Amino acid sequence: MNGLIKGKEVHFDDEYLHVKLEDNRIISTPMEWYEPLKKASITELKNYKLIYMNTGIEWESIDYHLSIESMLELSFKDVA
Repeated sequence: MNGLIKGKEVHFDDEYLHVKLEDNRIISTPMEWYEPLKKASITELKNYKLIYMNTGIEWESIDYHLSIESMLELSFKDVA
């Protein structure tokens, strides 16, 4: 990947983790790919912060970090 892929919002539902990027595109990946997030409560999921110049997401209460670029790479691998 070239350049920085930066997020601005994180949302989720029963099936997917959605990240809205700075350019308003949305990346959605299955929650089942992230076991710690699947096990987390709604309150814990909502308690995220964007880190590393908005290129990553941290859920401090469950000690979990996720690179937005890795989400995008995983979604391409799943299709290929």
